[in-house]
Amino acid sequence: MTDMKKCAAEAVGTFYLCFAGISSILVVTMNGWGGDSGGLLIIAMAHGLALSIGISVTGGISGGHLNPAVTISMLVTGRIPLPLALKYIVFQILGASIAAYLCTILFAGTDAVAAANLGIPLPGEAFANPTTIILGEFILTFLLVTSVFGTAVDERGRAVKFGALAIGLTVAFDILAGGAITGASMNPARSLGPALIQGDFQFHWCYWVGPVLGAVAAGLFYDRVLLDKE
Repeated sequence: MTDMKKCAAEAVGTFYLCFAGISSILVVTMNGWGGDSGGLLIIAMAHGLALSIGISVTGGISGGHLNPAVTISMLVTGRIPLPLALKYIVFQILGASIAAYLCTILFAGTDAVAAANLGIPLPGEAFANPTTIILGEFILTFLLVTSVFGTAVDERGRAVKFGALAIGLTVAFDILAGGAITGASMNPARSLGPALIQGDFQFHWCYWVGPVLGAVAAGLFYDRVLLDKE
């Protein structure tokens, strides 16, 4: 299979996640559900379901990374060569950016885009400092990438055939647990896409450092400690 087909799959799969995630935030904002705990549940389930479907659609083509942090975890554990990893990241960002841009068009007749800042993952006011953001994103991404390795890399987990749903559910519970703290990105492309469209890069570097460090730690931990290499 050519690299271009794999990269196209990564762009489409990331589009699934970002379009559903951003749109759900804008819908919640537009309808005034932001102060309702049900609004967070809608956002968490939209991200989780979209990621599950995106992985199911693209997993057989590209592996269904759909996240630069996941790609980097595969890189450091020797599961993808550097040139292809860089291509994956570029196309993941492309998919996220297209999704964000199309959301601005679809919701142009409302004030939701401005009110929600196009769904850019950002910390709550009480948590707006780099240390909290990086630690929070580290923990959330560590859990996500552990689920990726446990269900999609480890042959014992793959035998259960639960990978895509388990990974999506991990994103959903991560958002429920950490959404109010960091915005629960866990995915630099998910953060960068709307940031590029909005031109808002507040704390953006934290949303690369935290997820990448969490992904690398989870990948190395699973690969070196939990994975059965016999």
